Amino acid sequence: MREDSKQIKDYPDILDVAQMAQLLGVSIKTGYKFLAESKIAHIRVGHQYRIPKANVMRFLQMIVD
Repeated sequence: MREDSKQIKDYPDILDVAQMAQLLGVSIKTGYKFLAESKIAHIRVGHQYRIPKANVMRFLQMIVD
């Protein structure tokens, strides 16, 4: 395992788009695309998105199934 790689448990329970993208291994632009297409459930607080880590895990599970 790379020294700079994080495990899922190391991320906070509520993620911003950059953290979500890092967790998924995609660009921030792709992260915003997932949100715009409602592929990952999220909430918007003002101009910022907040994504529960559980929703990212559901998204990953859908990909695997």
